[in-house]
Amino acid sequence: MPDTELDQVAAELGPGGDLAPEADQDGYRRRMARRKEVQQQRVGERNLEKGLVLVFTGDGKGKTTAALGLVLRTLGHGESVAVVQFIKGGWQPGEARALELFGDALAWHALGEGFTWETQDRERDRQLVQRAWERSLDYLADGNRKLVVLDEVNVALKLGYLAVEQVLEGLALRPELTHVALTGRGAPPALLERADLVTEMKLLRHPFREQGVKAQAGIEY
Repeated sequence: MPDTELDQVAAELGPGGDLAPEADQDGYRRRMARRKEVQQQRVGERNLEKGLVLVFTGDGKGKTTAALGLVLRTLGHGESVAVVQFIKGGWQPGEARALELFGDALAWHALGEGFTWETQDRERDRQLVQRAWERSLDYLADGNRKLVVLDEVNVALKLGYLAVEQVLEGLALRPELTHVALTGRGAPPALLERADLVTEMKLLRHPFREQGVKAQAGIEY
């Protein structure tokens, strides 16, 4: 069933699928029944299972947060996860502390030394990124890890600390059902082309820029 048919049914319901007026309840029920039928057929036709490459990029906030939502969900299903943070590493984020309760099911490595404008040493930053990548390769090839998160790896690619060819080759090492999430602004076209899912976070407003609000615990870290 084409997706456009479900979209057409949704459009007939109005914004958000709002309830129809009382006088039109019969019509509303018919439309909802049709929507259920289309949706059930749509779901039934999607039966493929595979390890996914998920890219969260863009200039808006929420890229790492989205990936960590996947981490929590995967751990909740009793699976093992690895997180390798590129660039970041000058502080311990609240997520790392909160997720300690999962023990060995979660491997967390912050292998950078903070923002590049803080380190001011390009060669050392490059070496740290390469070291983080070597650690990432171990997890990508490990069939015991259901999800591998490469946090801020897109930034490392953008800055030239890592070659996109290295990343694409690493992705090919994954077992069939291992997922990998790659975060950071500036994801290169070759990675976007390889990805199964791409979400671009768009910045519309940010309190740091517009109100002078500093980074706060629980929001930024």
